[in-house]
Amino acid sequence: MRPPIRKTVLVIHIMVSVALLGEVWGLVVLNTAATLTNDPELAHAAYRLMPNLVFAGGIPLSLTALVTGITLGLTSHWGLFRYYWVTLKLGLLVAVICVGMFLFDPEGMAAATEGGEAALASDQWSQTGALGAQIVMLIASTVLSVFKPRWKLRVTPAPAVR
Repeated sequence: MRPPIRKTVLVIHIMVSVALLGEVWGLVVLNTAATLTNDPELAHAAYRLMPNLVFAGGIPLSLTALVTGITLGLTSHWGLFRYYWVTLKLGLLVAVICVGMFLFDPEGMAAATEGGEAALASDQWSQTGALGAQIVMLIASTVLSVFKPRWKLRVTPAPAVR
């Protein structure tokens, strides 16, 4: 990839990755407010806002980060599976996406607070845990991007067949 194109892809990757971290932080704030409040209407409103953040921000940002990250890995000397940190970053982003898909359910929580009823505290805290895990994974990915440990993955050649 020519340097101007690579730098453009890198800038896009950094921007969407930072925006994804901010989007998840916004979800943490809304979810924590909904979990800690005694006002069921406030909790319901917070849960109703979360899908807007997910569909307008989280999904497009995470998919763009994935595509630009894979593009950068395939077209640079870092590779996708040559260094631990690159492979780990890819795994962390896929894990963030999976947690969002399978463990985070703001629409279910909004339905649970429909009509002013309180959601189950255990469900609320499980949502907080899922978002907390996403934040930790995104921060770890950012740290790996900055420090870039140089440990290479060792590929052991297959034994010769006689």
